[in-house]
Amino acid sequence: MFKTRILLLIISLVFSGQLFAKLPVSVQLWSVKDTLKNDFHGTLKSLAEMGFDGVEFAGDFGPYSDNPAALKAKLSELGLVASSAHIGFDALTESTIDSTLLFYNTLGVTTLYVPWDERAWHPEGVKSLVKELTKVSDYATRFNMKIGFHNHNKEFNAFNNATFWDYIASNTPKTMPLQLDIGWVNYAAKDPIYFIKQYPNRTLATHIKVRTIEGSNMSPIIGENNIDWPAIIDTLESHGNTKWLVLEQEEYPNGLTPLQSVAKSKQNLDKILLNKPEFR
Repeated sequence: MFKTRILLLIISLVFSGQLFAKLPVSVQLWSVKDTLKNDFHGTLKSLAEMGFDGVEFAGDFGPYSDNPAALKAKLSELGLVASSAHIGFDALTESTIDSTLLFYNTLGVTTLYVPWDERAWHPEGVKSLVKELTKVSDYATRFNMKIGFHNHNKEFNAFNNATFWDYIASNTPKTMPLQLDIGWVNYAAKDPIYFIKQYPNRTLATHIKVRTIEGSNMSPIIGENNIDWPAIIDTLESHGNTKWLVLEQEEYPNGLTPLQSVAKSKQNLDKILLNKPEFR
């Protein structure tokens, strides 16, 4: 009888979704950059109260710019972790890379992303970009860390019978993560599912975002558009080796503040995750 009850409980949990661990959700702090600057602690507290599991840094550490251990402790106090961070190549030069990696390692970050480099869509510049990415990516392994690259829309311009993104992915180590920004991929009129599958196990984190097209009536709020988020998230889980969904909000509609916009997108993303078949 006892074994029967345990079996029935397991079946119940499976169908209710409680045995399935959904991907954790982080927020890119650039989404609330002005709010963060005005009230660092209050903004982090608000994000924690929205139910985020982590935050992705973009250069603003408030009063902790010289104390990553204290910042990690503050995040922990709020129930948050640092999921990842965006950094420029200026923090990855021969004279800066060691201190940069040490700072983020102390903060608890294991994966960094270069978010922007104009060489990424230049026919000659992209060649030097992949060399530099490969160099810093290899160096980061000494710290048990990874350095990857994040896209905007121009990386999907045509190049060598494919795209610049294909060139970057094909000419960097397969262990180098590619942080696919879904908003910019859609903006470039490309299929994010194709690129997740084309470069498997490299989308360790992805930006869940809507980037609106001028003249369209798209909403920048997650879940208020026709983007097939369940299919994208399923592909991230099955092909991307994805560890984090990173919500980013760059547009704030209908007079909403950045925090209000993020909260609305987070609520809708939670519903999307809960309504995926395996979570029903």
